This record gives sequence, C-alpha cells and structure tokens, in this order.
Amino acid sequence: MSYFEVVMFTLLVTCAYGVTDFTEESCETLPSEIHVTKEEFDELGRLQRTCNGDVAVNKCEGSCKSQVQPSVITPTGFLKECHCCRESYLRERVITLTHCYDPDGVRLTQEGYNSMDIKLREPSDCKCYKCGDFSR
Repeated sequence: MSYFEVVMFTLLVTCAYGVTDFTEESCETLPSEIHVTKEEFDELGRLQRTCNGDVAVNKCEGSCKSQVQPSVITPTGFLKECHCCRESYLRERVITLTHCYDPDGVRLTQEGYNSMDIKLREPSDCKCYKCGDFSR
C-alpha cells in the first residue's frame, strides 16, 4: 500500500467512524484539599521544626478540544492539535500551618513556634491552552 493509499484509508476510517467529533470543553477551577508539610532548618542545616496542615486550594481539572487528522503536509502524516486545561492566572496566598513539632516529634506550643506562615500559589482561573504553549 502506498503512502497516499494509507492516508486516504485513514481519512476514510476517520470520517466513517466519527473520530473527528469534538467533546465539549469542561475546563474548570475546582476546590481541592492538599496536605502540606514544611521543615525549618537552622544556619548549620539542623532541623528545628516541622509544621503541617490540610489546606483548601483550587485546582484545574477538565478536558479540552483536541484532534488528530491525516495530513499530507506533515512528516508524520498527521496534524495534531492538542489543548490542555491549566491555570490562566495564579494568585499568591499566605497559609498558616498550625501543627508544629520539634525534631523529636513533640508538639510545639510556645507562641511564635506553634505555627508557620508559608506562601502558596494556586489557580484562580483555568482555561484551555494549546499544549506546550508557555508564552502566556
């Protein structure tokens, strides 16, 4: 079978079975929860304390329109158009971890050591973008 015959057969199968049908985009910003652990070390590299907590954050989830179609122009014989659901904007938040322990695992209760503030970046909005496009 020649290259042209393969391309024509693929095109025929693609059209006959509706492979080019697009699914609806459903890229959403959804609430989620993660467990965060942060360690703090002194200037000599010794562990001073470990703080952790469960944090409510946003995540991007969903599907975007993508397609693969036969092409006589591209070297692979297929034109691929891929889109991915990811953040369109990140916001920075300060999170307070309230479960802090010394290196021996003893819970810290002294003011100033019993909690730790950390910065976290999370999606505030999600959209479909061309895969591999980081130029936003």
